[in-house]
Amino acid sequence: MQLKIMPKKKRLSAGRVPLILFLCQMISALDVPLDSKLLEDLVQPPTITQQSPKDYIIDPRENIVIQCEAKGKPPPSFSWTRNGTHFDIDKDPLVTMKAGSGTLVINILSEGKAETYEGVYQCTARNERGAAISNNIVVRPSRSPLWTKEKLEPITLRSGQSLVLPCRPPIGLPPAIIFWMDNSFQRLPQSERVSQGLNGDLYFSNVLPEDSREDYICYARFNHTQTIQQKQPISVKVISVDELNDTIAANLSDTEVYGAKSSRERPPTFLTPEGNASNKEELRGNVLSLECIAEGLPTPIIYWIKEDGTLPTNRTFYRNFQKTLQITQVSEADSGKYQCIAKNALGVIHHTISVTVKAAPYWIMAPQNLVLSPGEDGALNCRANGNPKPKISWLSNGVPIEIAPDDPSRKINGDTIMFSSVQERSSAVYQCNASNEYGYLLGNAFVNVLAEPPRILTSTNTLYQVIANRPALLDCAFFGSPLPSIEWFKGTKGSALHEDPYVFHENGTLEIPVAQKDSTGTYTCVAKNKLGMAKNEVHLEIKDPTRIIKQPEYAVVQRGSTVSFECKVKHDHTLIPTVTWLKDHGELPSDGRFTIDKDHLVVADVSDDDGGTYTCVANTTLDNVSASAVLSVVAPTPTPAPIYDVPNPPFDLELTDQLDKSVQLSWTPGDDNNSPITKFIIEYENAMHEAGLWHHQAEVPGTQTRAQLKLSPYVNYSFRVMAENSLGRSSPSEASEQYLTKAAEPDKNPMMVEGLGSEPDNLVITWQPLNGFESNGPGLQYKVSWRQKDGDDEWTSVIVANVSKYIVSGTPTFVPYLIKVQALNDVGFAPEPAVVMGHSGEDLPMVAPGNVHVTVVNSTLAEVHWDPVPLKSVRGHLQGYRIYYWTDQNSSKRNRRHIEKKILTFQGSKTHGMLPGLEPFSHYTLNVRVVNGKGEGPASPDRVFHTPEGVPSAPSSLKIVNPTLDSLTLEWDPPSHPNGILTEYTLKYQPINSTHELGPLVDLKIPANKTRWTLKNLNFSTRYKFYFYAQTSAGSGSQITEEAVTTVDEGKMAGILPPDVGAGKAMASRQVDIATQGWFIGLMCAVALLILILLIVCFIRRNKGGKYPVKEKEDAHADPEIQPMKEDDGTFGEYSDAEDHKPLKKGSRTPSDRTVKKEDSDDSLVDYGEGVNGQFNEDGSFIGQYSGKKEKEPAEGNESSEAPSPVNAMNSFV
Repeated sequence: MQLKIMPKKKRLSAGRVPLILFLCQMISALDVPLDSKLLEDLVQPPTITQQSPKDYIIDPRENIVIQCEAKGKPPPSFSWTRNGTHFDIDKDPLVTMKAGSGTLVINILSEGKAETYEGVYQCTARNERGAAISNNIVVRPSRSPLWTKEKLEPITLRSGQSLVLPCRPPIGLPPAIIFWMDNSFQRLPQSERVSQGLNGDLYFSNVLPEDSREDYICYARFNHTQTIQQKQPISVKVISVDELNDTIAANLSDTEVYGAKSSRERPPTFLTPEGNASNKEELRGNVLSLECIAEGLPTPIIYWIKEDGTLPTNRTFYRNFQKTLQITQVSEADSGKYQCIAKNALGVIHHTISVTVKAAPYWIMAPQNLVLSPGEDGALNCRANGNPKPKISWLSNGVPIEIAPDDPSRKINGDTIMFSSVQERSSAVYQCNASNEYGYLLGNAFVNVLAEPPRILTSTNTLYQVIANRPALLDCAFFGSPLPSIEWFKGTKGSALHEDPYVFHENGTLEIPVAQKDSTGTYTCVAKNKLGMAKNEVHLEIKDPTRIIKQPEYAVVQRGSTVSFECKVKHDHTLIPTVTWLKDHGELPSDGRFTIDKDHLVVADVSDDDGGTYTCVANTTLDNVSASAVLSVVAPTPTPAPIYDVPNPPFDLELTDQLDKSVQLSWTPGDDNNSPITKFIIEYENAMHEAGLWHHQAEVPGTQTRAQLKLSPYVNYSFRVMAENSLGRSSPSEASEQYLTKAAEPDKNPMMVEGLGSEPDNLVITWQPLNGFESNGPGLQYKVSWRQKDGDDEWTSVIVANVSKYIVSGTPTFVPYLIKVQALNDVGFAPEPAVVMGHSGEDLPMVAPGNVHVTVVNSTLAEVHWDPVPLKSVRGHLQGYRIYYWTDQNSSKRNRRHIEKKILTFQGSKTHGMLPGLEPFSHYTLNVRVVNGKGEGPASPDRVFHTPEGVPSAPSSLKIVNPTLDSLTLEWDPPSHPNGILTEYTLKYQPINSTHELGPLVDLKIPANKTRWTLKNLNFSTRYKFYFYAQTSAGSGSQITEEAVTTVDEGKMAGILPPDVGAGKAMASRQVDIATQGWFIGLMCAVALLILILLIVCFIRRNKGGKYPVKEKEDAHADPEIQPMKEDDGTFGEYSDAEDHKPLKKGSRTPSDRTVKKEDSDDSLVDYGEGVNGQFNEDGSFIGQYSGKKEKEPAEGNESSEAPSPVNAMNSFV
């Protein structure tokens, strides 16, 4: 028996249904009420009433307060554990416990550190009836660390390129809130083009010149400690295309340009997340945040869809300019594949995010306190759910129940504890722990065995006042153990009340559904159990309802006149009413023209604004009534001109000649409003199946006022008519009377019949049900029939209700079936249905592909062949074959690597496929599996193959150190990707004179184990250009170039030219003041004279329309030793224009056919001009500079790639 604890109530409302539901809920609340008189001598086990959160992050600048409050009788005592062991607060002078409470206060302001008290705390509240425990409270101090110091290089990039500014905030507790501002603490504007990602980085889909600034600053705000940390400012400079054409040659090296993409328009690509697909896991109840940020020009727009369903309407929000999709309160139903789509004028890309919703444990039914009397039975239930399913464990008074003292009245059955014939010693507090990998729930519930006589908690002589003809509810809240029985009596000597006209509720409440005047009186509630009896008297008075016997009436008055509304109220003489007037459901205007006199409202000098609805409201303490009237304000108007308008609606609709499948409808036209009616439109409503929805039935000419209508079986028809003229359509007429046609058998069968198995041993037959209009009669059902296609079995049939699915169990795996679904109703069957074919459920394939062998095509490509598996072993629809392949270890270094398997799927019944993108000189392992709709079959035996060597990448770095009068020392790092065993290095170098002409080329082979080489017997004060690359047995790799200068005089002057793309930093030797040297003065005079001569020559040649010297050189000399073009990729040498303001930027001369290797540079002539022709001067010479990323071998000899300009002569002086 479960003891019912009843609540107190002063007065119950007249809404019976909500109240009864509330009372029923209270019946199951088994906590002992905290009535002060009741608790004076009533024992109760402890109950935790307040505790700190499970994850408790504290402010290290304040004292630590760990809450633990509990109630019980006698008052409980408190103890604590820390990290699983007893926490003796008496031994720590900084820790105190609040009086009458278990709350701990740790004083760290005076001394001590918050980190000292970091740990897991648990509170126990105990009295003679049991012990309740709190959650495990994990106490951690908040942290707001500083940013790691770092040197941020300025970023320079072209207009139109994409950019990501990293934030990478320090890891704090709790995590910081990220935002970007400038030096003035103003937030940086964001848009569809520029936005902050969830990780705090700032993303630019494409940059514009106005994005240039030196104060991009990422801030991290730690709310818990109210601190803000700042990252070093980031400088960004965006160069427009025109500016880039004018200045890149003079002011920038390629390494200073962020990225290498063209600034032309381009389709979108995703900045985040990477790839075509990703996974996301979220916990139930959290906010699911999915993000896609794309770059492109023009700026892409982001769209979101859910591939296998629709986005929840009320829980879906779009943030960050549609780049972030948020779903609040996610549940398992929100799992699935979400797709973000980035689109601009040049293309569309997609990214699929597979979302899995897991769940920490959550209550389905938390354990509830149980109050029993000695000898009774009861049960504690603990129902929880989660993903994965949580494990349920029980504790008794804080001790695992397996080691708790034995109780013969207790029996544990999973998530339920059964009690039988309990005794007082059975009282205890039980804890239910539901846990999985994502969290836990801890619920305390006590079992209190009490023997108490009845007590009535409702106040004595409570007066209830109820309006006549309304429900009356009289309280009798009670307590007792065992559960008392309740009886009601009327009057001092009346007999017990029985059902009809009374209703007795389980919580003791007496209900009089319709209270009358004779219901007035004194009622006595009596509670009895085997230990005693208690009674209480309450009083009921029935009052007359309040009525408005004279209501305000509709009035039409002219402007400037006076109007009066009357409202006369009759009420119970013991109640005092208040009368309030409203205008349009609001207060009356505060205007002296409105006066209220007894039963009247008077409005003087009426204006147009006074028109509206006036309401009289009469209120008493028990009820209220109201009445309304409309005031219309008019003014004299001249005789109106003829009105041309849509017709008035037809009226007087009548149904005649009512047959099974037809009826005649007639009507009377309304006024045509001076425009002849051209036609009538007839609509029908199916009140039986689609009430309120009107469908088109027929149209007739405007001269016709009746129509013969065709009808369908078993439809409850109503009709309405609309008239139409040249000005439009009238409002619908009033609906006609209803006409129900007779039922008939269905005349069609369900559509979209399919048969697919959801399990290996079933067949799921689905169809699209008929709608109510198509059913043609009551009792719509379906006859579902099936048989194996290849057998001689008879049809198996079953008749099901009006559903859309039937599951056939016990079928063989993946067997074709013939299926048909026939509709029927109470009248008969539909025509014979069409037969469709389906399949029972698939199962995983049983056999692995055989005879797997691999043919290595080249160092990055292999071809795999296999034999197909027998179709019977597929056990489903063959979808294809899937190859898993991975590298075991690096062949050159022999070091173990993290194994990352790659997958390629080949659709259909293919028995071979190519594996592209392999790493050269690597060992690979692969296997093949067959795939059907259920999944993958077993893997074939692993096959091992290895790829041959390939050419290496360029050396990682090249530096020139220790320049002397006649020697230079080269230092380098090996290639990052050797792609084989290095055999040797090749070093080629040649001198360059002051006019940029190249001298003889020297070729030098260096052993593969060297990383340093010194060149001797060089010319002093001479500039040299170096070309350096590695070799394997497969051939030569990409080269790296560098330039350097030997010293002018020992200890006097040395220098290194600025580096090319990919080169190391330039080295410069000691500088001396040479302005006072005689040879320098003479040299400068010669240079000045040379400049003057060149200016004169250029001026004369320009006026004649001649060519630049660079054109003459190119026409006159072909580069004798440009590295030969590879037949497979069409590689040529690269072009370097003489208008570069730096000495010989990286790149050799353009070949005679003026082609430029596309692979060696992301730039091209097209990037700097209009179309494929670039930009040219009046005489056809190319303007600007072009420089690639890599270079082929330079020419040998003293030919110059171009004649120097005067400006170049000055800028190239060493």
